[in-house]
Amino acid sequence: MTAVKTPQAAAPRASTAADGQGDFDEFYAAKFDVLRSQLFAYLGDRAEAQDVVQEAFCRAYSRWERIRRYEDPYSWVRRVAWNLATSRLRRLETTRKFLHRERGEHFDGPSPDRVALVAALSKIPAQLRKAIVLHYLGQLSVAEIAEQESVAEGTVKSWLSRGRSALAEHLKG
Repeated sequence: MTAVKTPQAAAPRASTAADGQGDFDEFYAAKFDVLRSQLFAYLGDRAEAQDVVQEAFCRAYSRWERIRRYEDPYSWVRRVAWNLATSRLRRLETTRKFLHRERGEHFDGPSPDRVALVAALSKIPAQLRKAIVLHYLGQLSVAEIAEQESVAEGTVKSWLSRGRSALAEHLKG
């Protein structure tokens, strides 16, 4: 009978300078905080700075065999990080401009008194409400309302009087 060899789990490889991993770990540890501090000052956002620097180091890691032979690998990582940061700022500015153009004008909401008045107006009869709105909000005179509604001025005065009384009842409290 032949012995069957079972595959054994590969032991984790120790980082060595020969495979470049040790070099990268040291490089990362020495340069990350310095670069993040620079980009934090540039971007004004610590999380964004950390993301950008992390992305630059990830890109360097995937090309480390080539980049580690450069005279100054840090300058490559720094340039990538700064380019990424500048791109983010441009995208943010473009987004801000777009949203500014698309945003409608903002108006303050109605005051509590206005809300109460509108609610009270909705509870009185339509003809009284119309006379109140035309006179007090539309600033039409009694004569102008009478002409518009084809009624006597006395009728408009009556509507206004009854409308004010009805509003007073609903606005109490």
